[in-house]
Amino acid sequence: MNSPVKTLETVIFASRWIQAPLYVGLIIAQAVYCWLFMVELSHLVHNAIDAAHISETDVMLAVLGLIDVVMIANLLIMVIVGGYETFVSRLDLEGHPDQPEWLSHVNAGVLKIKLSTAIIGISSIHLLKSFINAANLEQHTLQWQVIIHVVFLFSALAMAIVDKTMTQTLALQHAKHH
Repeated sequence: MNSPVKTLETVIFASRWIQAPLYVGLIIAQAVYCWLFMVELSHLVHNAIDAAHISETDVMLAVLGLIDVVMIANLLIMVIVGGYETFVSRLDLEGHPDQPEWLSHVNAGVLKIKLSTAIIGISSIHLLKSFINAANLEQHTLQWQVIIHVVFLFSALAMAIVDKTMTQTLALQHAKHH
């Protein structure tokens, strides 16, 4: 019997596929980041060949910029792969030699913690770039960057504590029922 409630439940469950184009969009964004990385790398190499126009600080800032792009690309992969696996559909990767180790135990909580950690890493790179280039920045700009970084740290810590508490609560509830 196909009741209206069953039809509604089927539509609601199928609606998760509406997110699939969002993940395709993030893949395109990752391709843009790859292009940006190559452009920045070519600038670094070009400037290094013409060594008279580049200082060690400039090289360090350029390399940190490249690291920043890589870390954002890593963040994109976590969101694309982890989000798709968690919210849209399982990826059939069993036995695949390149299957990420973390994917086997990914859930919304784990994904949030991994994303928070990645954002802190990206923020750290930005902060390091700012400290290296501090002579060219206003003091209030540096202060706000530090404040924002500390907020990221506390937010990640709070999420980790909430996730741990929820995991422990669920484990205790599970133990009571068995």
